[in-house]
Amino acid sequence: MRQTSGVRGDLRLRPVRPAGWWFDGLLLAALVAITVALASGHLFGLDRAVADWSDEHRPTAARWVAMTLNLLGQGTPLTLLAAGLGVLLALRLRSVRPLLPPVIGFVLTFFTIGPLKVWTARPAPSASVKEPFLSPEQTLPLFQHDLPVRFAQSYPSGHVANAIVWYGVLALLLAPLVRTLGRTVPPRLVTVIRVVPPAVVFCTTVYLGWHWLTDSIAGLLLGLLLDRLLRRVPWDDLPLPRRLGDWRRPVGWSAPR
Repeated sequence: MRQTSGVRGDLRLRPVRPAGWWFDGLLLAALVAITVALASGHLFGLDRAVADWSDEHRPTAARWVAMTLNLLGQGTPLTLLAAGLGVLLALRLRSVRPLLPPVIGFVLTFFTIGPLKVWTARPAPSASVKEPFLSPEQTLPLFQHDLPVRFAQSYPSGHVANAIVWYGVLALLLAPLVRTLGRTVPPRLVTVIRVVPPAVVFCTTVYLGWHWLTDSIAGLLLGLLLDRLLRRVPWDDLPLPRRLGDWRRPVGWSAPR
């Protein structure tokens, strides 16, 4: 039987704010409520009004600025960046624990965001002006499984959900990485990393017409839920195989903010 060892015998979840599981339940309930409302044909007027306003107030210069800023929410580059920081920190500390947040973050996003997009099968607002050239009314409903998958993956917004999760992982890794250089990361900078990029991605995704407003709200709710799950993980206390030897050493993560 393979033996494993953790830093502590009593595995306790790390604290989050707001404390308790009630807020997670609220996020999940809100996500379900929005999904049910859309499936019942509600909120379409709000989505259409926001999309039409964006179309009417999108000069070329603003469009290019928004497209550039929206790159902050690209899932693949963020995943690779988090993995790279994890590897760098693992080598500096001679511990495999910095690799755990990027790996578990990838698993969580892979098995939630993508499957939800495929299941809900909603086109983006732009589906009426480019392939598959649907009528404006046809772009709003969920569960359009008659369309090819590539044309119906708007709900929830993967840009927003990925941004929340991956900037949370980056903020988690940044503090111990900077500490190996003899410096500390100001708490306010950690908050800025967690909040500003996802907020920018939320606004630009809606403004560009790449997602409906409710798509981005759903991505926000899902991203916050996944982020809270990741922030609860006691990374230094997770049991690891004894054969890793000293590479099981703790990192000394900062308290979540």
